[in-house]
Parts: sequence; structure tokens; C-alpha cells
Amino acid sequence: MQIEMTIKGLTVDPITNMPIVILRDSEEKHVLPIWVGVFEANAIASQIENVASSRPMTHDLLRNVIQDLKARIDRIVISDIQDNTFFSFIHMEVGGEIVAVDSRPSDAIALALRVSAPIFVEKTVIEGAKKLEFSAENAEPERLTKWLEDLDPEDMGKYKM
Repeated sequence: MQIEMTIKGLTVDPITNMPIVILRDSEEKHVLPIWVGVFEANAIASQIENVASSRPMTHDLLRNVIQDLKARIDRIVISDIQDNTFFSFIHMEVGGEIVAVDSRPSDAIALALRVSAPIFVEKTVIEGAKKLEFSAENAEPERLTKWLEDLDPEDMGKYKM
């Protein structure tokens, strides 16, 4: 079963200092934190803030290629989690058929933002994310879990949605 989610915000893990994209469903029953790289977070943040660059960045280029080829992004789906790694697909309509293209979630999310495509997450991914193993040095799984559970929209900084 897939659950539609939106980006609630972009924040930083207080333990590892890595960016986290926070996804949440419309009923606020499910929250999914996805750790991303700094460059990927920048691609997401620039779109959240509507910052245009003078030349197309990678995700802008991909959007332009897809549109110029008369294809359309239908949705993205975060489909699996294995060994603390998330997997996703970009579903595109090409010539009247839906094609699923393997993608990192951060790239899929950055692209979805650029074309206003919906973001879906398999329920099994949400359930699996609750069992993530935190391996960073000095990471305290209980502390991080408590922090995520208590995460308030005001904690999101300037990247709130």
C-alpha cells in the first residue's frame, strides 16, 4: 500500500550533522525522515526556496530533458529500504505508457519538487524505517529516536514547507 506524502521540511540531524528530508502524510499519522547528502539537500532546498540559478542545475536539466521528450513525471515512489538505504522510482508517462526509472530518493524528491509530482511511500518502508540502525560514532539510537518523535515543525529552520 502506498501513502502519499509531502515534504514537511528539511532539517539537520543533531548527532551526525547530516541533512534530513522530513516527509509526512496529510493526516499526520506517518512521518518518514530520509538522510540525504549535502549536495542533494541543497538541490531540494533551492527548489523549496524558489532559488533560480543562471544555468540549469542537474535536476533542472533532467526536468527539461523529460519535458522536451514529451514525457511527464507521474509520481515518485519510495519503494524499499534495505540496510538503512532507501530506494525509489520515478514513474514517467512516455508515449502513453508508464515507465519506472530507478533513482535515489533525494534525486527523485528534487525532481518531484520541480514538476509538482506527488510523492508516495510504500507503507512497508515507513514501518521499516522505524527499525533503522544508527551507526554513526557517538550516535545514541534512543536519543535520536526520541528527537524524531518529538520533532516540531518549528525545529525545521528556514526550510519549512
